Amino acid sequence: MDKKEKELREQICDIGKNLFNKDFIAANDGNISARLSGSEILATPTATSKGYLTPESIVKLDLDGNIIEAQEGVKPSSEVKMHLRCYKEMEECNGVVHAHPPYATGFAIKGEVLDKATMPEVVIAMPEIPLAEYGCPSTEEIPDSVEPYFGKYEAVLLESHGALTWGDTLMNAYFNMERLEYIAKLTFITRAIGGERELPKNRIDELVALRPQYGK
Repeated sequence: MDKKEKELREQICDIGKNLFNKDFIAANDGNISARLSGSEILATPTATSKGYLTPESIVKLDLDGNIIEAQEGVKPSSEVKMHLRCYKEMEECNGVVHAHPPYATGFAIKGEVLDKATMPEVVIAMPEIPLAEYGCPSTEEIPDSVEPYFGKYEAVLLESHGALTWGDTLMNAYFNMERLEYIAKLTFITRAIGGERELPKNRIDELVALRPQYGK
């Protein structure tokens, strides 16, 4: 095993612990993957708590979902199909995270897009979190529902399901999940105290102009 693969396996485990400790997932929920090469990915195993992963438990797959390397009896998450679609359709994608963060999932269950310009950080980094149409888990319905958002967004709510984020690195995919949940949580809190306020149009335009220097 080379250095890159070893580090990615360890990073997947670290992110799994973070998701678990932040209550973004429960029991065996969620899944994480990372691009290892142009034709290989590493993905979390099925029926395993992401808070208790080990590097050895991570499964190596090709982009068609065929197992290249895995511990005996270990299979990838049944929802790896949406991860594979991300890698196949976005060359720049190197990490994917699926979780059920409670505030964001609440809006996904409600069926609401998060698109209010409430904070500078929101306008610059994640101005809109779209809602992908409901699809049955473990089928091609979810990959089909999220594909229209590839190349335009880095995070989507999965209707009545949870959230999916991706990034140019695995860590950025994880950070996008944190950011998505933070926006959802602040939206919930501000509504509880009377409703969110959007920034004035001229201030939003100023922030949009700043996006290139922040890599957005």
